[in-house]
Amino acid sequence: MKTQIMKDVLKLLEKDSRLSAEKLAAMTGHPLAEVEKAVRRAETDRIILTYKTVINWEKVGKEQVSALIEVKVVPQRTVGFDTVAQRIYRYPEARTVYLVSGTYDLLVQVSGKTIQEVATFVTEKLATLEFVQGTVTHFLLKRYKEDGEILDGQDELERLPVSP
Repeated sequence: MKTQIMKDVLKLLEKDSRLSAEKLAAMTGHPLAEVEKAVRRAETDRIILTYKTVINWEKVGKEQVSALIEVKVVPQRTVGFDTVAQRIYRYPEARTVYLVSGTYDLLVQVSGKTIQEVATFVTEKLATLEFVQGTVTHFLLKRYKEDGEILDGQDELERLPVSP
């Protein structure tokens, strides 16, 4: 498998996962069969993990509370932070878990229907884990941009007309 075909296809799919193999082949200039092979391999090798749609739920009236939680932990002997992160990311409330540098070790993004639901997760599940030393919770008040997409649509770039 040619690496350049894979890179070209992945760059396009990252921006728009709805692109068909035919469209990808046309946009990259690579043969259709090679593009299809690259996509299958990327899926099999877990390079492509999922096809995702970014949705602005506020526009359809779905109430949702999100929070970023800084978690200070004690790394586990011989496995470091991996086992700790794995235990946390298995909770359905945990949408994203990152190992980060700085004053805390893990950054966990959680979602729930209410502030109380998120608070209950933090106080009853997350903070009580034996390796967690402390947490700091930041509730998200407004989302402006997510996964590279501007959510309110108001900030479209306006190009000035080009004059000769």
